[in-house]
Amino acid sequence: MGVVALMLAGAGGITGLRLYPVAKPVEAIALTGDVGAGAYLARASGCIACHTDVEGGGPPLAGGTGFETPFGTVYAANLTTDPDFGIGDWAIEDFAKAVRQGLSPDDVPYYPVFTYAFYQDFSDQQIADLWAAFQTVAPVSEPVPATDLAFPFSERDGLKLWRAAFLHAPRTTPVSGQSDIWNRGRELVEGATHCAACHTERNIAGGRKVDTGRMQGNDVLPGGSKAPAITSAALVSSGWDVDSLSYALQTGITPSGDTFGGSMGEVVQMGTRFMTQEDRIAMATYLMDQSDE
Repeated sequence: MGVVALMLAGAGGITGLRLYPVAKPVEAIALTGDVGAGAYLARASGCIACHTDVEGGGPPLAGGTGFETPFGTVYAANLTTDPDFGIGDWAIEDFAKAVRQGLSPDDVPYYPVFTYAFYQDFSDQQIADLWAAFQTVAPVSEPVPATDLAFPFSERDGLKLWRAAFLHAPRTTPVSGQSDIWNRGRELVEGATHCAACHTERNIAGGRKVDTGRMQGNDVLPGGSKAPAITSAALVSSGWDVDSLSYALQTGITPSGDTFGGSMGEVVQMGTRFMTQEDRIAMATYLMDQSDE
């Protein structure tokens, strides 16, 4: 589609894109959220891991974590209830649009380092649960560093072209004939826990190669780390099974006795170890038998 060329078309093209709407209507959400369910989903979805600057000793969900990409550095947003630097002045509908569409309350696109593509199928109840949980977070009145990207990537409206080419729907729909545990694993792996975000190859524009590189591994992760292939065949050949994989998602310990490091270590430490054993087994069941891969 010549997306890279279009993004490099210049300031005039970017200005025109500002007038192009991409937001979908957001219906009012009047459901009562469950704080516990929301906190669980936030853990599973990586909200805590990505939006807490652990290395810098920052408060929970106050943002500031830097993600180094080939295009520059993007910093995680402040998700506390502070009205100036966080999301304290948002409505639940603003939150729903951000989570499911990757758009700010003013319809400005978020950089796809934010894995909103995998949350598109979150239900209104899940949004209400998440919202209820985030309302319990203490406000932190601190800004995060400004995103540091070179032109034209510094112009967020250019992301409208990127979205048109590379924003894919999550593969969370239940598959007829599969077990409940397999379909639960699919819902988690392809949705909330967004495994494909790190374990899928990317093209020159940063889009996932969903047709040719899905779960095939990725050598260009933020910060210079790598993610191995996690297709079913790759996992089997590396000695994994459902038991060892579900155990690793709880402890970070691999079948060889080694431990996960880097990004995957953070995923376990701040995410999957808090999930139920049933959900970890469901994820492992699906990963070991991705029948539609």
